[in-house]
Amino acid sequence: MIVAGFGYRGGATCESLRSALEKAGGDCRPHLLATLDSKARLLERLASVLSLPLAAVTPEDIAGRPTLTCSAASLSAHGTGSVAEAVALAAAGANARLLAPRVVSEDRMATCALAEGEDP
Repeated sequence: MIVAGFGYRGGATCESLRSALEKAGGDCRPHLLATLDSKARLLERLASVLSLPLAAVTPEDIAGRPTLTCSAASLSAHGTGSVAEAVALAAAGANARLLAPRVVSEDRMATCALAEGEDP
């Protein structure tokens, strides 16, 4: 199972999310989209457009989770170096691994990382 995890700023749009996903995945189609539960509303729109399920991850699920990239702002606000990477790993389950570091959308408003986990 491939999970696309997202982090994004308050001014992000559905197009910001789509841009980040396209940069992260190329031709890879995820099975699930994920973000923090407090940010799920915007991602619900993209999930609907793509006909994909959405996982809303809690801050407790990502706090302290090791990531490939480390943003000082993310570390301070969320206790992890990358929200996108951490939510992808959390939603992908036990033994999940990142496929690559997170990427940033063209407008710099959203990030996306892909993680691979075992099918539930």
